[in-house]
Amino acid sequence: MSLPDWEEEASAQKSLLNLGRNEIKRRGRQRAAPTSVVTGNGSLDMASSRSEEKVNGFDDELTPRLAGDRLNVLLLLFLYVLQGIPLGLAGSIPMILSSQHVSYHDQAFFSLVFWPFSLKLIWAPIIDSVYSKSFGRRKSWLVPTQYLIGAFMLLLSVFADQVMDRSNGKSPNIYVITVAFFMLNFLASVQDIAVDGWALTMLSKRNVGYASTCNSVGQTAGYFIGNVLFLAFESAEFCNKYIRSTPEPLGILTLTGYLWFWGIVFVVSTSFVWFIKTESDDSHDETEGVLSAYWTLWKILKLPSVMKLCIILLSSKAAFAAAEAVAGLKLIEYGVHKEQLALLAIPMVPLQVVLPILVSKYTAGPKPMDMFLKSYPFRMLMGIEFALLVWITPKMQLADGTFPAAYYGLVLLSYAVHQVALYGMFVSVMGFFARISDPIIGGTYMTLLNTVYK
Repeated sequence: MSLPDWEEEASAQKSLLNLGRNEIKRRGRQRAAPTSVVTGNGSLDMASSRSEEKVNGFDDELTPRLAGDRLNVLLLLFLYVLQGIPLGLAGSIPMILSSQHVSYHDQAFFSLVFWPFSLKLIWAPIIDSVYSKSFGRRKSWLVPTQYLIGAFMLLLSVFADQVMDRSNGKSPNIYVITVAFFMLNFLASVQDIAVDGWALTMLSKRNVGYASTCNSVGQTAGYFIGNVLFLAFESAEFCNKYIRSTPEPLGILTLTGYLWFWGIVFVVSTSFVWFIKTESDDSHDETEGVLSAYWTLWKILKLPSVMKLCIILLSSKAAFAAAEAVAGLKLIEYGVHKEQLALLAIPMVPLQVVLPILVSKYTAGPKPMDMFLKSYPFRMLMGIEFALLVWITPKMQLADGTFPAAYYGLVLLSYAVHQVALYGMFVSVMGFFARISDPIIGGTYMTLLNTVYK
């Protein structure tokens, strides 16, 4: 089955995802609900009883217009930025451990902290089905989770130096560090599920595709702030070389101070969300309990359209995964210093923030997968370009083992072009997930598709 086919089928079978009781309630509501149909040319269209809502061949109900949703988009963006902060800090710890000559065994043990985001589908149905009606379905999890993240950061800020043993020169307590950041990432994964589910109801149906843009831009910015920015200003060498006129033994930022600052930000911002932002009434979309949510997840997995979608997503990266994974290693093998490659990644961050915003113009509408289909062959061709880059690397190496500025410019250009194809696919498929996910179990549905794709 081709990609357009399963896009149509997935959208057409969306109504099958509800339990019988919920479907009856939804159909009983007195409002005009659009239905999925397939047009004569094989593209997805939406039919409505109000013919005047047709605009340029698509329903006006699905044509993105940010009027009325701008504040919601900004809130989602901010929540995803907060989500990226603990992920970025967790990613920065291995660099700090390496500078203290921690063994590879201990660094491998610390990698356990990233497991919660791979396993979050296990607890996603609980977050969708257990909540307080008076408090709000998504706020029931979002508010306490972000308070806990803030509390954890404030607590860690008190004991960070002691745990890292940076004051007396001893080896860091890797077990305490791993448990602390495992809990931070676990809480961040819960926040991710809650925000993903809330995005489906916070944004109007016409603008739900912008959820993928907020996700991509926010997480990238948050990770950059918590990782690259922190490591740069925590480094005494970087600060003394580029910022200070008089060298000092420590950087401008410290792990203790950074954790304290973001702990305060989490507590204060969560209080604003709690008291100011209200949730829409989704009482008609109630689930029957935890077991019912898990059973619905199983029913989703058995849908023919979802099974075909999962197969395509799992196999879609086979065409370029090898070239993308090996290219950097081959460049290092041929003499390019890994520090230089790491520096070239820094200019990519602004591009990674801007690209989803530019791509959202094409992915927030009724046919978000168009960008995916157009970017896929382009990304495959980038595999050939990476192979040529690896081939030309030894030929451009100078006698002293270094490389000219033109070579690094070529590498930077290759990485930039690759990012265009990568984010064209990523934002597109995330927008498609938001479009087809059912708000009744929105967090679980989005988590399932995201886990399969990533």
